[in-house]
Amino acid sequence: MKNIAIKTIHGQMVWSEAVYLDSQFILADPDAGLSETTLHTLKEWEFTEVWTEGELTAKQVTEKKEDPVRTAIRFIAATGEESKVDRASELYEKLKAYMENLFMHVAKKNELNYDELSALIASTVPVVKENKQFLMRAQRTPPLEKENEYQASHAVRCMIISMIIGNYLKFSDTRLAELGIAALLHEIGMTNLPPVSRGYYNKRPLTQDERKAIFSHPVFSYTILKSFNAPLTICLAGLEHHERENGSGYPQKLTGDKISLYAKIIAVACSYEALTANRPYRDAKDAYSGMYLLLKNEGNQYDSTIVKALLYSLSLYPVGIYVLLSNGKKGQVVDIDPANPFFPIVQIFGLFTPEGGKVTMQTSKNGISIIRPLKKDEMII
Repeated sequence: MKNIAIKTIHGQMVWSEAVYLDSQFILADPDAGLSETTLHTLKEWEFTEVWTEGELTAKQVTEKKEDPVRTAIRFIAATGEESKVDRASELYEKLKAYMENLFMHVAKKNELNYDELSALIASTVPVVKENKQFLMRAQRTPPLEKENEYQASHAVRCMIISMIIGNYLKFSDTRLAELGIAALLHEIGMTNLPPVSRGYYNKRPLTQDERKAIFSHPVFSYTILKSFNAPLTICLAGLEHHERENGSGYPQKLTGDKISLYAKIIAVACSYEALTANRPYRDAKDAYSGMYLLLKNEGNQYDSTIVKALLYSLSLYPVGIYVLLSNGKKGQVVDIDPANPFFPIVQIFGLFTPEGGKVTMQTSKNGISIIRPLKKDEMII
C-alpha cells in the first residue's frame, strides 16, 4: 500500500482501489473519488496523506452534495481524542436537524423514507459502540428549545442511550440499528397532535382532553410506523414505550414479559433523557440524580435488567457530569469502568502531565473517590 500526499489530490480523481485514511478507515470505495469538501476537511484537520493500492483512472467523478450527517459520522471515527467531543457534538446537531426535517415531512406531507433512515442509522452503529463516552459528554443538558427542536433532540438523545444499552446487552449490529430506529421514531405519533396537546411546554396541568390526546400518541406511533412498512418490532416499540412493568403504563396497561424488549429499553432511555432535560416547569436534573431515580425504580416500573445495563454502561456518575473529588479537586467524568459502575474515570481540572496533557484517574473505594456532583454555580473552575 502506498501513501499519497493529500495536496496532490483534487475532487475529480477516481481511484481503482479503495482509499484509506489509516489501516482500517476507508475514505472512498473503488471507482469512487474524494470530494472537494472531504479534501478540505482532511487538510483542516491536518491530515497530510492517504493510502491506497490503486491507481488513478481516466474516469471523471461528478461530485455529489455532501450528506452532513454521514460526513459527521465519517469523521468522528477519524478524529483524535482531543477533538472527538466536538465532533460528537457536531454529529448530535446534524442528527437533530435531520430528525426535525423528518418529523416535519411526516406531519405535513405524510412522507418518510424508511430505507434511507435505516441505512443512515446502520452507519451510526460502529460510532456509538466505539465512541459512547464522547457522545455522552457531548450530550450536555440542552437549553429550553422550540417545540419541534425538543422532539428531535429527545429522539436523538434517546437513540444514543438506547443503543448504548443494547450494546451492553450484546445486541448484534443489525439489532442495534433496528433499536436505534425504534428509539428515533418512538414518539412519531406526537406529529398527529396539536402542539398544545403534546405537553412538552405546558406550565399548567393538562386538561382532561389534553391528557386523553397524550395517552393516544403511542397508538398513533404504531399506526404511522405500520403505514410506512416498518418492521413489527419497531411498530411495537412505538406502541409500548409508555407501558410499565407493574401495569401502570399506557395505552394497554401491559405488564412484565408482555412488553416487547425494544419498548422496555426505550422506556428506560426515554425516562433518563426526560429527567436530564430542561422543561419550563422544572430544571433538568443532573445525570447522577437521573440515574439515582431510575435505580430506585419506585413501584418497579422498569425492567431491572435494563436499568442495570444503563448503570453499567454509564456508571452511577455518568460520563460528562462534573464532580467534586475526595482530594478537594474538581473534575469531569470522561469514561467508565464496566466492572466498577460506582468508580468511573475522571479528568481532573488544573492538573497536567509533564508533557502538558490532561490528567485522568480511576476513582476507587480506597483511593480518591467522588464526593458528589457539582452544582451549577460550582462548575466554574
